[in-house]
Amino acid sequence: MRLRFNLLIVIIITSIDLYAQTDVPVFVSGQEGYKSFRIPAVITAPNDDLLAFCEGRVHNAGDFGDVKIVMKRSSDKGKTWSAIQIIAAFDTLQAGNPAPVVDMTDPAYPKGRIFLFYNTGNNHEGEVRKGKGLREVWYKTSVDNGKTWSDAVNITLQTHRPNQPKVNPAYNFKEDWRSYANTPGHAMQLKNGKYIGRIYVAANHSAGNPQPHFKDYRAHGFYSDDHGKTFLLSEDVSLEGGNENSAAEISGGRLMLNLRNQQGDVKARYTAISNDGGVSWSTQKFDRQLPDPVCEGSILTIGSKRGKNILAFCNAADTSQRNNLTLRISKNDGANWYKSILICGENKKGDVAAYSDIVRISKNKIGILYEKEGYSKIVFTVVKW
Repeated sequence: MRLRFNLLIVIIITSIDLYAQTDVPVFVSGQEGYKSFRIPAVITAPNDDLLAFCEGRVHNAGDFGDVKIVMKRSSDKGKTWSAIQIIAAFDTLQAGNPAPVVDMTDPAYPKGRIFLFYNTGNNHEGEVRKGKGLREVWYKTSVDNGKTWSDAVNITLQTHRPNQPKVNPAYNFKEDWRSYANTPGHAMQLKNGKYIGRIYVAANHSAGNPQPHFKDYRAHGFYSDDHGKTFLLSEDVSLEGGNENSAAEISGGRLMLNLRNQQGDVKARYTAISNDGGVSWSTQKFDRQLPDPVCEGSILTIGSKRGKNILAFCNAADTSQRNNLTLRISKNDGANWYKSILICGENKKGDVAAYSDIVRISKNKIGILYEKEGYSKIVFTVVKW
C-alpha cells in the first residue's frame, strides 16, 4: 500500500514538473542591471539548449539609448534559466533586433554554427527616417552552443543601402534607405529544395523622406548561400508601410514572409510568397485570418504533412490593443489556420502581451518567449498543440 502511495506521489510530482514551464520569468525589468527588456528571440542550440535573446535597455524602456543584446540559456526545456550574458553592444548607443539562427549545413562546422544578426544605431528611429543618423547590420557566430562568440562582422554594405556619404563615403548608394531593422525574432535556414542551406533574415527599411502613415517603409530580406561569407538583398515587398516581418519555409522549398502593416489601415497580417528562396515575391495579400493591432508576429515551420508544411504563428491577435496573444497552427502552408490557442489575454485596456518568438520543443509542443504585463517582463511558456 505504501509503495502504491509513493508511486502516486512520484506521478503527481512528475506531472506538475512537466508543465512547470508556464510563464517562467526569463527577463524581468529592473533586475540584473537593466531598466527594461524588449524584443525577444529564441532558438534551440545544436546541443538542444534553449537560447533566449532580447534587448537589455539600461536606463529606460525607450527603443534608443544604451541598449545591449543579452542572452540566457536553459538546459531543461525552459523550466529554469541561466544568469544574463551580454552578447553584443555598441558602446553606450543602440545594439538591438537580435535575429539568431543555426547553420547546420556548413561542412566546416559539422556540429553546427550559430549566427546572431543584429543592428546598431546612433540616433532615434524618427531622426534616422529624416536622414539624421545611421543604422548598420552586423553578425556574430558561436561554435560552442552560445558559450562564446566571435568578433562582430559588419555586413552593412551588402545588406543595406544607406545614402550617408557625410557619415561614411562607402555608404553612398543611389537608393536612400534610412531606418533599418532585422526581423524581431529568429532568422531561418532553408532545409529543402533548390536553395537548401540558404540563411535568410527578414528585414525592413524606410526609403527617402518620411511619408504620412509610414508609407516610406518596405519589407525585404537578405540572405547568404555561402555560410555568411557574402550576402545579397531580396526585392522589396510591394506593401507600402510593410514593416517588421518574419520568414518561414513552406512546401516545395518556397519561402513566406509574414508582415506587420505599419499604416494600420488594415488590421491584419500581410503575406508574401517567394518561389526563388526569398529573392522575389509572387503572391502577396492580407491574411484576414490573422488580426493584428500593428505589432510584431513570429512564424515558424514545425513539420510537414501530406506534402504541405505545418506552420506555427504567434501574435497579439487583437485589432485595438496589444492583447490576446494567440498561437495558431496551419497544416497547409498557411492557407488556413485550423487551430487557435490563447496564450495570454485579459479583458482590460493597455498593452497586455506584445512581441513574441516561438521555438519547436518537440513534435507536439511549442515554446513561446513573449513580452507580458505592459513590457514589465519577458516570460517563457510551453504549449502542447
